[in-house]
Order: sequence, then C-alpha cells, then structure tokens
Amino acid sequence: MTYEAQIQAAGNNPARLEDLYRLAQRERRVAAFAAAIGTCYQQAPENLLYGAWHYRLQAESSAGAAVLWRLAVPLGLVAGLALAALTQEPFDLANGMPLLFLTWAPLAGLAIVGYIALGARQRTHAALVAGSVLLAGGLYAVGLVLLHTPSYLEVYVLRGQYRDLMLLHLPALAWIAAGLAALGWRSTGAERHAILVKSIEVLITGGLYAAAGGALLAITVALFQVLGISLPDPLLRALVGMGAGVVPVLAVATVYDPRLGPLEQRLEQGLARLIATLMRLLLPVSIVVLAVYVVAIPFNLMAPFHDRGLLIVYNVLLFAVMGVLLGASTRADELGERAQGLLRAGMIALAALATLASLYALAAVVYRTVLSYLTPNRLTVIGWNAINIGLLVALLVKQARLGRLRWLEGVHAVAAAGVLIYSVWVLFLVFAVPWLF
Repeated sequence: MTYEAQIQAAGNNPARLEDLYRLAQRERRVAAFAAAIGTCYQQAPENLLYGAWHYRLQAESSAGAAVLWRLAVPLGLVAGLALAALTQEPFDLANGMPLLFLTWAPLAGLAIVGYIALGARQRTHAALVAGSVLLAGGLYAVGLVLLHTPSYLEVYVLRGQYRDLMLLHLPALAWIAAGLAALGWRSTGAERHAILVKSIEVLITGGLYAAAGGALLAITVALFQVLGISLPDPLLRALVGMGAGVVPVLAVATVYDPRLGPLEQRLEQGLARLIATLMRLLLPVSIVVLAVYVVAIPFNLMAPFHDRGLLIVYNVLLFAVMGVLLGASTRADELGERAQGLLRAGMIALAALATLASLYALAAVVYRTVLSYLTPNRLTVIGWNAINIGLLVALLVKQARLGRLRWLEGVHAVAAAGVLIYSVWVLFLVFAVPWLF
C-alpha cells in the first residue's frame, strides 16, 4: 500500500499515523510521507488530524530547507582556484589541450564528496574511501597521459586513445565517488534509483549554471572589447577554470541536501517534477522513433557496419533511452493505478525496442573488431553496449516476473544493479585498460 492509502486507512487514529511516521523515518522516506499527508489534507481539509500533521511536517521541512551555501561555496572556490592554476599554458598537454580537461572532474568530484560528507556528518568512512579512489584514479590517469619516458606504454599514450577515454570516464569516476559518499556501504534499490534521478537533476542544473556563466563571460569580454580592451588569455583561462570548479559543487548543493537520505530529498529543491514530466512526454515519442528505426533496419542493414559515426550515434541513443526510462519512473508511486499501468507499458515497449536496436549496434562493433583488431575504444563501446543491453533485458524479465503490482520494485532492482555494474566497468576502464594494450 502507498503512504496515501495507509494514511487514509488510519482515518482518525493518531497512534497509527505516528507509527507510519516512525516507519517513514526508519526507511528514510519522510518526504514521501509528507507528500501523502499533504494530498490527504487537500482531499479532506476538515480532518483536523491531517491538518495538524500537514502543518507540523511543513514547518519541519521549512526549517531544514536551507542550502548549505557556507559549506558548498568555500569547497567550490578551493577546487576552482586549483583548476584556475592548472588551466595556464605551462600545464598544457603536448597536443595543446589544457590540463583542465583531465583534472576538472577529479578536483570538482573531491569537493562534492567533501560537501556530502561534511554536510551529512555520517558515512565518513565511505566518503573517505570514495575520495581516495577518486584522487588515485585522477592521479593515475593524468600520470599516464603525461608519461613521456620510453616504455611500451608510450606508443599507446601518444596515440591519445586513453586520454580521450578519460575525458569521458573521469567524470563518471567522480560520479561514483559522490554516489558512494551519499549512499554509504549499504543501500536499497530505491535509494540507488533516487541517486540516479538526482544525478540527472545535477546534470541539468549544472548545465544551466554553466550556460549562465558562459553568457556572463561572453558579455564581459564583449563590453571590454567595445572599450578597446582585450582581456589577457591567462585571465580568461583562469575564469574558465574557476567555473569548472565552482559550478559542479553549486549544482549538487542546489539539488541535493546531504542532511537527508536519498529517498527524503525534496522535490522543490530540484527538477524532479520537471524531469519526470518531460521524460514521460518523451516516452511515446521515443517509442515511435525507435519503432520506425527498427522497421527501417533491413533496408539499410550494413550502414553501421562500415560507418563509425553511426555507431557513435547509436551509443549516445542507448544512453538517452536509459535516461528516459530512469526519468519516467521518477516518483511513479505517486501516480494513480491507471497512469502507472500506462507508464509501465510504455517503458516495456521502449526497453524492448532499445534492446533490438542495441543488439544490432553491438553486432556492428563486433564485426568491425573481428575484421581488424580490438582497440581501447572498441572495447569500451562493446562493454557499455553489453552492460546496457543486459540491464534492458533484466528490466523486461523483472516486469514479466513481478507483474503490475510490483513493477516499480523491478525498476528499482535493475537501477540498483546498474549502479554497481557501471561503477565496476568505469573502474576497469580507468585502471586496467592501459595495461591490456
């Protein structure tokens, strides 16, 4: 039963409502309980017990709603100052790429781990391990990229494949560290699902902050140019580095309250409602697009087997599908029975179509590998494809086994497994891949 149904069943039983509240505290779902109380109070405003609980929880929510800016801003500034120094030309890589591209994720990630650990004042051991792994991974990756001593690694490093892979996977390593700091060593499937949803919120919020900061920087440069003044390149680089350190920390602070558990995060603090609505609107569109694509495969069967660009598009599409499925299931337990049935049917259809398209893309990558040789990039793509296909199949199996009443439990179970598998694969790519080639 949902909290709303249990509260309505309790009626005018104060002891039962108190028991439900204590249970919500133990399960770290006070926010869901408060939302259910609010719904019940709207439906029955004459119920004094609902009213008392509504205003009590509203007061508690307001008291703890303040963002921990005093903690987030200094940590962001420390990371920003360090990155501002690393953006300068003497630290550029041999190909002219600023070292910032490789170092921003580990340094910003360490600041985020510190924010979560200091804000929560618990799970400090997990946060310490997470920060240590992130620091080690960052130093390890950057060290290999900067390696110029004669060795069998040098050819591989100079080819740049590991460097390019790390541009994508060091941010993923930072995400793993932040997730471990937030979840600790033990977590439920629902909590991991909630962290994944919060990750999407952080990504969108950070994008908005970055866009605003970029626009402000562009306007500043234009204003000085009108006056005939060109800002020096070192200053511009430093400003970009500051933004790379500050924006991720502020994005996390805006969306995630470390004092609350993953299932207690408030909707009004982030974009959860917007994400859920947007992804549910995208769900039928995605189904139509993928259905047309699957039907069209036989008419252009060999195109991705020979076109590397198409394979890249397919992999981006696969991650986009995983995002739609994840976002659409956000707060699904608050929907009515009919709406949940339609949502479940849409997710099953999208997962089935995505599995067919992904198997096709995986076959193309394997084909190209067999004809030539295995490279780090191909290994990475094959691994990600196989993992995501496995998760999609697991989602379909879970839905078949659990049925309509427990369908959301199946989504949470797959999300929980996905977090662990993603983490293991990212760690493998960061630490092990260089020694395989």
